Amino acid sequence: MTVTEPQETYDEGDQASDLNRAIGKQVKVLRERASLTQKELGDQLGYSEDLISSLERGRRTPRREFLDAADELLNASGLLKATIEDVEKAKTKARVRHTAWFRDYARLERQAVEINDYNCHDIPGLLQTERRIRALYEMRKPLLDEETIEQRVTSRLARQEILTQWPPPMITAVIEESVLRRPLGGREVHKEQLEHLLQLGGLRNVELQVMPMDRTEHAGMGGSFILLTPKGKPQLGYTEAQNSSRLVTDPEEVRILAAQYGSLRAQALTMQESFALIKKMLGEL
Repeated sequence: MTVTEPQETYDEGDQASDLNRAIGKQVKVLRERASLTQKELGDQLGYSEDLISSLERGRRTPRREFLDAADELLNASGLLKATIEDVEKAKTKARVRHTAWFRDYARLERQAVEINDYNCHDIPGLLQTERRIRALYEMRKPLLDEETIEQRVTSRLARQEILTQWPPPMITAVIEESVLRRPLGGREVHKEQLEHLLQLGGLRNVELQVMPMDRTEHAGMGGSFILLTPKGKPQLGYTEAQNSSRLVTDPEEVRILAAQYGSLRAQALTMQESFALIKKMLGEL
């Protein structure tokens, strides 16, 4: 099976670029010493020729598994494996890029002490698994190119670091039952996502509730929104649709969103009931 996106992409000006180029040159020298073409190396390792080419030019950051496998295949005597620690450090320091319309929110999210998220059509980004994130970007229309997909997956995963930082923000979420029943990405991706939600529910700073489909009243018919409280600053709201976003700072509008969110939590299942429903869904897969 050929892997089409095994690496993570950064701008040429990012801190990882020099390291990428140095490793790429090493791979090229070792490959040519072994009398292999880029396609032959890719075929033996399970990677595409294009990605081998991109890696040798320093345009992509190789993953640990690639460096391990290439070191063995090319008889590098640990030369490539020795770079793994430096690659991991460079990735964590690399600048995370967000789309322009999302950048202001992402900055405030990093400063948040409390995040309250109601999402009527998807699972909140902070709670998504890597495979679900990737599936969501791969199904976008118009189609996104591979580098853009990889960059956006990396950016969203980087946002999730606030879940386990100290002190962590308090995070609550109300998720529609219909969202949890829609197997986006396929059965295995969906199953993994439901299991991930149960694991997140075990964190002291995360509270998840499901809005069941049988409710006859619903306070969130106006659409998805987030209430965000940055440290030392007033609470604000955030809404987005079709790749455009709006930060809500007017105190009266924020008050209305907060009242709606309070009603949503009251109308939703309790946390215990929500987890019981998710476990039931898992049992049906």
